[in-house]
Amino acid sequence: MATFFLKSAAAATGLFLIFAQALPLSASADAPLEDRLEAVSVTGSRVPLQLGQSARIVTVLDSVILSSLPALTINDVLKYAVGVDVRQRGVEGMQTDISLRGGTCDQIAVLLDGVNISDPQTGHNAADFPVDISLIDRIEVLEGPASRVYGASSLVGAVNIVTRRAGKPSDSAEASSQGQGFSGDVTAHIDGGSYMTFSGGAGTAMAHGDWHNALSVSYSRSDGYTRNAEGGLNGDFQAVKAFYRGGYKQLWWQAGLSNKDFGSNTFYSARFDDQFEHTFKTFAAIGADTEGFVHFSPVIYWNHSQDRFELFRGKPERYPYNHHRTNMYGARLGAWFETVAGRTAFGAEIRNEDIVSTNLGEPLERPEEPYKVGLNRTHLSYWLEHNLTLSWMTASAGLTAARNMASGEKFGIYPGVDLSFRIGSNWKIYASYNASYRVPTFTELYYSVGGHKADKQLRPEKMHAVEGGVKCLYPGIRAIASVWYHMGRDMIDWIKTTPEADWTSVNHTHINALGQEVTVDVNFPQLLGWRLLQSINLSYCHIGQNKDLADGVQSAYALEYLRHKLVARVQLNIWSSLFLDLSVRWQDREGRYERYEAGSATGTFVPYQPCTFLDAQLSWNADCWRVFAQGTNLLNQQRYDHGNIPLPGIWLRLGASYTFRWKK
Repeated sequence: MATFFLKSAAAATGLFLIFAQALPLSASADAPLEDRLEAVSVTGSRVPLQLGQSARIVTVLDSVILSSLPALTINDVLKYAVGVDVRQRGVEGMQTDISLRGGTCDQIAVLLDGVNISDPQTGHNAADFPVDISLIDRIEVLEGPASRVYGASSLVGAVNIVTRRAGKPSDSAEASSQGQGFSGDVTAHIDGGSYMTFSGGAGTAMAHGDWHNALSVSYSRSDGYTRNAEGGLNGDFQAVKAFYRGGYKQLWWQAGLSNKDFGSNTFYSARFDDQFEHTFKTFAAIGADTEGFVHFSPVIYWNHSQDRFELFRGKPERYPYNHHRTNMYGARLGAWFETVAGRTAFGAEIRNEDIVSTNLGEPLERPEEPYKVGLNRTHLSYWLEHNLTLSWMTASAGLTAARNMASGEKFGIYPGVDLSFRIGSNWKIYASYNASYRVPTFTELYYSVGGHKADKQLRPEKMHAVEGGVKCLYPGIRAIASVWYHMGRDMIDWIKTTPEADWTSVNHTHINALGQEVTVDVNFPQLLGWRLLQSINLSYCHIGQNKDLADGVQSAYALEYLRHKLVARVQLNIWSSLFLDLSVRWQDREGRYERYEAGSATGTFVPYQPCTFLDAQLSWNADCWRVFAQGTNLLNQQRYDHGNIPLPGIWLRLGASYTFRWKK
């Protein structure tokens, strides 16, 4: 394995150097991309550090990048991040699984402005983001184990959605807090397209003296691209989202909701094609970021969710509905201080997770219709971290002590060390070791209905990972290459040994994964003075696991991953303010699924096939307004993110947005 690791590191570094050797060595000015991203304060550690200082590689998709992608939702935006696997059972994020580096949707932490909004019931509902894309400043993707930073749910990484604080998309929280006048903006957007799809929304961000407020609302609907056997709608949806964030001086607060109703055709059973689901989620948090020698950051948060699954839409007499209600309460007190030796952070968090359900948990002492069973558990965690930033080096080391009171295990210690070294003004090398863990979701422990058999004795997952990488920044060029190795123990999966067998939740004793990633961004106006060809982005990720599927065995998650993913994006400035953005994605998924033939009660196992997707966006970008035409899957590829659930072919959309800004 060591030889394999060294060969992979050499291959990734060699590919990286092929791109880097063509760079001009005498450049003296940073490209706009580097100015924009490297100065962003990211949450890759327990203390605030700019991306250029961070000892870990964090992928940042800022508002400029978001507007150039042929995507209108956070879920679709994440498809273009090479280390992210976005597995959809529909469109517009109606049911989306997001995972990192070959992991599962249950193994990442999802955060909104740094507050954990992950769902302890199931990762299938974790991507119900309440905020409209018009109010997003940036999306941060931290790949690799992150329990030291984000706690127990971040086994293989985290996704953090950061909202805007002031009137311009590029404004930072620090900049907006300095203004004493009244400034802000309002952005409204509308679009429509294939299959009677429509969406509209608006967002505003305002600042006045020490006050700042931001609000977004959106609505979307569609008839859907599939029909059931009787010809009725079974992929239709409608969704409402709302989000508010306010603040005064060092105090801030936020609240949001997501309400979705969608036909889920064959999402959870390929034999029934008229399934339906309703999800409702609310989020609320209040916190502060104090000044002084010791910076305190207390946060109190509450996440509430309800969902109803109908195997036969509107027909409970044929099969009872599944009902679930989950509440997660948490309190976190973090603090950090700075001395000549660096920045030291420490803190603690307590989180309580409670569910009542028709089928998840133990019998309730006082049942309430329709809930018969439930479960309550509490997480405790403590952390200590130290960061040292010098002109030539950044070092971060720390640990988290964590325990889930319901698991029966004692406190576990999960350490981590991140190092980065700057070589000259253009190069940086990274190295890290991190450990993490995750407790099973309620679904993994108790879902024993409808052809599923869960094991409530599942053990928590453990992960150790090492990573190395190199990064170079030249005027017009930004390139990153990395190699990582994950060592997983007791990894949780749902498997099926024969077509007739139930899906069973299990612990895989060991799953080790080796991966390599390369990303190169080229800004041609900065590099060569070109105007027509604005930019090219090339990204590639390869993952290999040491555990293969046995003959006749089907894995739903842990052994079903993207072995190869290639993303290529090109932006052209055709004329004046007219831009064309082209994106090509090629991916090859490991695993197999059970394909059903018409009239057959059982299926046969077939492997996933490689597929290529071409997406495009033509837009006219003026100062205050923007019109666009988008097309996804323009090659009309037949594709499956999950077996037996075909995703749409060509999907076309037209839209426009308008922004009004003011400053007094």
